[in-house]
Amino acid sequence: MDETNGRTRRPRDRRHQLAAIASELFRERGYHGVSVNDIAAAAGVTGPALYRHFTDKRAILAHVLLSGLDDMAATTETALDRTTTPEEVRALLTGLAARSVERRDVAALWRWEGRHLDAHSQHEIRRRSTAMLTRWTDVLRRKRPELSHADAELLCWATLSVFGSVSVHRTTLAKRRFTDLLTTLALRVLHVDLPQPDGHTANAANAANAANAAAAPEAPPALALGSPSRREQVLTAAAELFRAHGFSGVSMEDIGKAAGIAGPSVYRHFPSKASLLAAIGRRAGDRLALAAEHALRASGPPDEREALRRLADSYVRTLTGPPELLVAFSVDHVHIDERDRPELLRIQRDYVAQWVRLLTAVHPELEPREARITVHAALTIANDLTRTRRVASRPHFGAELTALLHAVLDVT
Repeated sequence: MDETNGRTRRPRDRRHQLAAIASELFRERGYHGVSVNDIAAAAGVTGPALYRHFTDKRAILAHVLLSGLDDMAATTETALDRTTTPEEVRALLTGLAARSVERRDVAALWRWEGRHLDAHSQHEIRRRSTAMLTRWTDVLRRKRPELSHADAELLCWATLSVFGSVSVHRTTLAKRRFTDLLTTLALRVLHVDLPQPDGHTANAANAANAANAAAAPEAPPALALGSPSRREQVLTAAAELFRAHGFSGVSMEDIGKAAGIAGPSVYRHFPSKASLLAAIGRRAGDRLALAAEHALRASGPPDEREALRRLADSYVRTLTGPPELLVAFSVDHVHIDERDRPELLRIQRDYVAQWVRLLTAVHPELEPREARITVHAALTIANDLTRTRRVASRPHFGAELTALLHAVLDVT
């Protein structure tokens, strides 16, 4: 606090300052790992002083997320007018990319912690985000009138995932370069020609994509050798519940009930919810590694571009299968026991490193950090859209998702 003539003066932006501090704490420890007193202590104020600005911790989270949406909406309205020239569309994407880089913490909280809001705040976030997405969709359809509303909306959802991908990793670049790269990736998404419902594609490039996808080897079939063990049943039940309700919204009693056993019996197989999450992560890593090895071995003569395409294809096939991957590659690591984090992070990093190695071989002009950011953007599109019901229920979703990943990686 500043002192003027012996009197203490509060900062004018105290509410914003408190929200920014809380945002960082939420991201580091998770919503449930932070108390109002923690926020107050980090801000150098007392708990009662904080309550003068916010009614409770949930109100702070709502303020952070809603202000982030307001920033994006303001950027959208500033960049666009009725003509929406290519320059204005680029200006919009550049502005959104810059805000994403500046406020990575907000993107992370929107992704992981939004479910903790009260019903009114959740409704308000849905309303504002839907309004903004509708604005983007209308603009895209003016630039690409051949797109249906649903197809344009799909591309806009994927673009939002490009910007949101900054929240799932800590790789960084100089702000200008980071912004330019995200803008380029977003433009690739908005220019994708989606596979057509009749099985044909919009142009020759997509026809080639469809042929390559058809020629790609299928993932090894699962073997059905009797009923799964009780441990496997618990794992499957937990994965489905975590995906549907989030880690904090599921109890061991819920998991036991879904697996057909009493809640306390779950502890015979796993000592805690966190250990269940770690086991799901290991299982997901094994499945991805097996699918990747199968795809890369079948690539024929050394061809990094085709290998990268098949790696992306294998990810889509695996991701649209059992629910473990949606949990393990999308969950906030705050919920995993500290002793398990290094192994799970290594599994993820090793997998991402395969993509980065191939991408830098295909595009040697990319430095490794740029390649990692690009790979994470592609993976985030796949993870996000697979969890978005109105998108994932599309009849040709797998082919569309594959086309989006190929475009982001620039291997079409």
